Amino acid sequence: MTDNISNSHVSISMDEITRLLATATYVTSSHTLKQLPADQGIEVAVAGRSNAGKSTAINLLTRQKSLARTSKTPGRTQQIISFDLDADRRLMDLPGYGYAKVSKQLQEHWQHTLGQYLQQRQCLRGLLLIADIRHSLKSFDEQMLRWASQAGLPCLLLLSKADKLKRGPALDQAAKVRKLLKGVGVDTGVVPFSGKSGTGKDEVFKTLAAWYSG
Repeated sequence: MTDNISNSHVSISMDEITRLLATATYVTSSHTLKQLPADQGIEVAVAGRSNAGKSTAINLLTRQKSLARTSKTPGRTQQIISFDLDADRRLMDLPGYGYAKVSKQLQEHWQHTLGQYLQQRQCLRGLLLIADIRHSLKSFDEQMLRWASQAGLPCLLLLSKADKLKRGPALDQAAKVRKLLKGVGVDTGVVPFSGKSGTGKDEVFKTLAAWYSG
């Protein structure tokens, strides 16, 4: 990724990133990359399959109960949602993928667009990928990780809904996923995470503090 961060960006602490995330405000929804905010500053994206717990994770990290809409109907997020943290930093909620009731045309549009976004967006500094800890990674989860890896983009895989498992099985599943990813040449952090209990949130805040520091 090209370094286009202004000199005003300095290292920020975990406490500062938690306060910054709590100020997140909605800016815009984009159907194409051309509609996104200007490609400058620092951007971190959150992605995941529909119903993997992406909205719940965003709401936990920002300490805002309804910043990202949660719904019993998967696939609700079908645009790239931009949230401002300050004048130079944004959090991006990427469209949930893998929802069967979305038209094939729309599925293909977002698969193509997400690949371009991860590989071409110059201000993008990191990707949080959300996947349900109770299920194996799906092919498009792995594709997202490969795109990020090919672009040299740091990524943290959050195995969500860890509250549904006991600690031992959750750690075993994380180890299994790490081994799988290493086998396909993808180097990324893997963290058991729960948007409800807060499991793993400190590691996420630590990672975000580093990414948003530039």
